[in-house]
Amino acid sequence: MIEPITDFVSRFNTRISLDQRLILRKKNHYFLIDDNLKRSVRKGFFYAGTYLGKTKNGKFFPSFSLLRLIAEQDANQIAVDEKTEWLFICGRDVFKRGIKKVKGSKRKGDYTLVLNQQGECLGFGKILRDLNEKIKNGVTIQNISDIGDFLRREKKD
Repeated sequence: MIEPITDFVSRFNTRISLDQRLILRKKNHYFLIDDNLKRSVRKGFFYAGTYLGKTKNGKFFPSFSLLRLIAEQDANQIAVDEKTEWLFICGRDVFKRGIKKVKGSKRKGDYTLVLNQQGECLGFGKILRDLNEKIKNGVTIQNISDIGDFLRREKKD
């Protein structure tokens, strides 16, 4: 039942320990609850515990709560400077010059969390070129999801 979650987490070259008994699935949405809440949740619940994400057309879309759980692990992550932080939460990709620290994989094709200098998770992206390359220009991390997405969607309505 939690395979979409564990498959997604593995893209960051890490694992998180989730008790399958405490994962509730409602249609295509996944929630993490505790034992106390589990006893009181009714079958037709709308929302319970911590929202982990959803599947749509066979693809998993994580919540930022799940991304924060992944960031607590020994996962692929980069820390970016202030300018890059702002651009990233505005939906922009990350250039190599904005990366201040790399933890984990530096390989093209892997997923990486994007953190600010205070260690807060801003979202995640896909590494487009090996981070070991001696290159200063060009996109290095493609923005897949960032915390500014919700505000951008609200503006469109």
